[in-house]
Amino acid sequence: MSAVEEFRAELRDWLSANLTGEFAGLRGRGGPGREHEAFAGRLAWERHMAAAGWACIGWPEEHGGRGATLEEQVAFHEEYALADAPARVGHIGEQLLGPTLIAFGTPELRQRFLPPIVTARELWCQGYSEPDAGSDLGGVRTRAERHGDEWVVTGQKIWTSLAHESDWCFLVARTQPGSTAHQGLSYLLVPMDQPGVEVRPITQLTGTSEFNEVFFDAARTHASHIVGAPGEGWKVAMATLGFERGVSTLGRQVGFRRELETLIALAKRNGAADDPLIRDRLVRAWTGLETIRFNALRMLDAVAAGAPGPEASIGKIFWATWHRELGELAMDVCGAGGMLAAGEPYDLDDWQRLYLFSRADTIYAGSNEIQRNIIAERVLGLPKEPRP
Repeated sequence: MSAVEEFRAELRDWLSANLTGEFAGLRGRGGPGREHEAFAGRLAWERHMAAAGWACIGWPEEHGGRGATLEEQVAFHEEYALADAPARVGHIGEQLLGPTLIAFGTPELRQRFLPPIVTARELWCQGYSEPDAGSDLGGVRTRAERHGDEWVVTGQKIWTSLAHESDWCFLVARTQPGSTAHQGLSYLLVPMDQPGVEVRPITQLTGTSEFNEVFFDAARTHASHIVGAPGEGWKVAMATLGFERGVSTLGRQVGFRRELETLIALAKRNGAADDPLIRDRLVRAWTGLETIRFNALRMLDAVAAGAPGPEASIGKIFWATWHRELGELAMDVCGAGGMLAAGEPYDLDDWQRLYLFSRADTIYAGSNEIQRNIIAERVLGLPKEPRP
């Protein structure tokens, strides 16, 4: 048995033995569109995992991780999804900020912020998008000014996932007056529990609120809570986005496959599969998912070689569009009954929630339009889109 197979077996056995008792009811809970589900229980599960050494496994051992190889990290996310384990509540800190601090943070920042991420004692949110700068970070207007030993932050962020549950926010702010576009930005770490921070939940199509708008009104953070040098925020923020589209994408696809297989079973059961057009769309969904997987593997090969290419943007367009279309297909498989709620309190079923929330897939984490511009301009070298 290879080292990766031994790792898989160890994790599989641990998940089987521990997703029991108080944690048994957490199976399948949480995730996009469902982050409100059993949050306290999922946080307890996160801390239970950390105590057993299953948190931040890809981080170097000196920073609290296991130093897992790329293949082992892929195995972790696949086995975790196959076990139907609950969605992670600390993934923004573990998968985005942690690797960024390891790559760009000072020893003092690493010592202060990495241990609480490993133990799930501090949760993080990401302050990138703004009302007039959604997927275009070059339009950031939030500003931060240096006052003695502090940065004073003023501005607004939007679509900030889990801000209402987070202890800290890593954000991009303009620290150089008069700067434009990608210049003059800095990457700051700001505490959420202070008078200058107001979090307002945004109600989604699903009727729940997992993301928010956040207002910073002279919010303060220590001058040392900057990652990279002042003005290097664009470089650091882009590195964070690269970490965001890493090995966890294969775990996401396990969930997609489970959704597709369940939908196929429903189509056979309710007779929708007798429609040749529905059968054709189900087959197209299957082939599309295979394409997504192979592109993800290609992306990981590029990451392992140290030269990530356009696969991340290509993959984002593929999976986001595929998942949105799966939601549309699910409604057609359900038929007219899919338009009706089951009854009071009129909660959505899984297919209705998939259909509604997957509309956001092609918008968040870089909209399809932005991803196509990146591929066209930065990969293919085509003329830039006219901008005002």
